Amino acid sequence: MFNLFFYNDVTKPGFLRLYHIRNNHINNNETKARTMIKNKLLMLLCLLASTILVQAQDFYVSTSFHEPATDGLRFIYSRDAVHWDSIPGTFLAPKVGKQKVMRDPSIVKGPDGTYHFVWTCSWRGDRGFGYSSSKDLIHWTPERFIEVMKDTTTVNVWAPELFYDDVKKQYMVIWASCIPGKFPDVLEEHKNNHRLYYTTTKDFKTFTEAKLLIEPGFSCIDATMVKRGKDDYVMVLKDNTRKQRNIKVAFSKTPYGTARVLYFMRFSTSSSGAINTVPCLCPSGKETAPVWSWKCLKSLVRCAPYIN
Repeated sequence: MFNLFFYNDVTKPGFLRLYHIRNNHINNNETKARTMIKNKLLMLLCLLASTILVQAQDFYVSTSFHEPATDGLRFIYSRDAVHWDSIPGTFLAPKVGKQKVMRDPSIVKGPDGTYHFVWTCSWRGDRGFGYSSSKDLIHWTPERFIEVMKDTTTVNVWAPELFYDDVKKQYMVIWASCIPGKFPDVLEEHKNNHRLYYTTTKDFKTFTEAKLLIEPGFSCIDATMVKRGKDDYVMVLKDNTRKQRNIKVAFSKTPYGTARVLYFMRFSTSSSGAINTVPCLCPSGKETAPVWSWKCLKSLVRCAPYIN
């Protein structure tokens, strides 16, 4: 899973800083050949940046990772939210969790300008997620493991997603966990029947007790939430049921709780036969546009070269 965390005019310094990160990541023990290649890439990016400054175009930036997710945080960028390219290098190496991976990176920028970052740190065996923060996307605070599931039978904590609630002035973290036997398995394996949970925090030091976010009657993972307007929230999630495995959309008047969910819309599997997964919403045009004019990015399990 990946998430769009930056959408702005790239003439502002927030985006252009990304083009200079590679200078800080050339290790002394790397070969001269690799260093030359990196310098050439940097020169190309600088040329691109100078072109952008003239045209003053808007860009999208999203988090990303490469399998097997052991090398760390990556970024991708796009002019239109359809065609993506990678920004070379990794920017934070995984150090927490039993398996020490960095999957499903999610970043949100707080009102004070701080970038908050959460990620999946193990496939199974962890009852929490990784956390770090940064002011510039280059220098990061020491990584911390945040345990959120008290039930000791919890199989995992997958794809934590950040959402800032500007009404209550607090952050919401949404993730998927499997607690075997808590819900009817139906078509899912006993240890693969997920539901979405959430916690809230104002400072990323103290967190509320984990609560069930939604019970749609099927295994669901990889949720992302946006606010369209007052009392108008949209959540896109993956139906992970074996014969479904597609994307659905839920609507609510509040970010919290299952009782106010109105209805679901279904996105069918792709024409290529690949399975839809990992939804990410990004604005198409005005940020206040209705959900059907937002672009829904779907990384396809068997064909997503621009993500990997």
